[in-house]
Amino acid sequence: MSFARSTHTASILSTGKVLVAGGWNSDKISGILNNTELYNPSTGVWEKTGTMRFARFAHTASILSTGKVLVTGGYGIAGFDGTLNSAELYDPSTGVWTQTESMKYPRQYHTASVLGNGQVLIVGGFGSGSIRAESYTPSTRSWGESGTMRFPRYSHTASILTTGDVLITGGYSDGYYLKSAELYKLSTVGPYNISVRIWRQTGSMNRGRSQHTASILINGNVLIAGGIDDSGCLSSAELYDPSTEVWTETGSMNSERCGHTASVLTTGEVLVVGGYSNTAELYDPSTEVWTQIENMMFTRKRHTASILSTGNVLVAGGENAYDYLNSAELYPWKAKTGHSIPRKIIP
Repeated sequence: MSFARSTHTASILSTGKVLVAGGWNSDKISGILNNTELYNPSTGVWEKTGTMRFARFAHTASILSTGKVLVTGGYGIAGFDGTLNSAELYDPSTGVWTQTESMKYPRQYHTASVLGNGQVLIVGGFGSGSIRAESYTPSTRSWGESGTMRFPRYSHTASILTTGDVLITGGYSDGYYLKSAELYKLSTVGPYNISVRIWRQTGSMNRGRSQHTASILINGNVLIAGGIDDSGCLSSAELYDPSTEVWTETGSMNSERCGHTASVLTTGEVLVVGGYSNTAELYDPSTEVWTQIENMMFTRKRHTASILSTGNVLVAGGENAYDYLNSAELYPWKAKTGHSIPRKIIP
């Protein structure tokens, strides 16, 4: 990439290009980024594009039904105590960012989920909105309240189930790593189809954790992997069954990881990479076994992983113990041979 960056976002546009936005690359305020760039899978080249109005990291990026990208919150220079409530839109057709209505609450390390009705559900985060949820309506470019969770949390995960419900798991709050989980449901009731937003508790995980990953498997179950608790980074993993709302332990990873990424491949396997490491491994849902594969070229955490239209996975940026990274690598799946070979992209 043109810039080293960590805790940024990566969004796959309708064109197939990958939009990388914001992040940070030093321990100084000046290291917070507002620049963005595009990866073109057909050429393997990074291209510069428009600049955000606000520098930010630990934000979210959501692709709307219009094809535009909504970026919300994060940590930046212009926020109250550094935490932002601002939101902006990227138009892929022009490469221009425009400001949209700000969220009701400043937040960072929150989650954003695009619902079936096109709204974007924002949940939790560090800031005054840590227990609250709100939704963005693209047609009106406005925010509305979406209820209150039972527990404030940040660095959690949000997964859209096959039912359309949103599963919120774990996170950190008031000195505790949470094992609780909650469900958000948007329903319509009555002859006038009045929208009702319901939060309710569901089964708790077997272990409290933050900075973990959540992957929706082909069978609809949710795989939670790694994360951190009081003992440090974790190798444990567990499965949530939406039909029973029960958590069961599954095979543990070969390495302890937090700040890693997880990608569901076209084979149904889950690729987990990095997290204070350069190692990578695959989870097979049919056997519940993790298999270690070839290492990445670079040790990295707080990077991004994007599944391209080719089925390859683009891993970009992040940081290690010594530096912030601008390097990117590809994980291609070779269906004919059954082998997967990581390959570094040379700009």
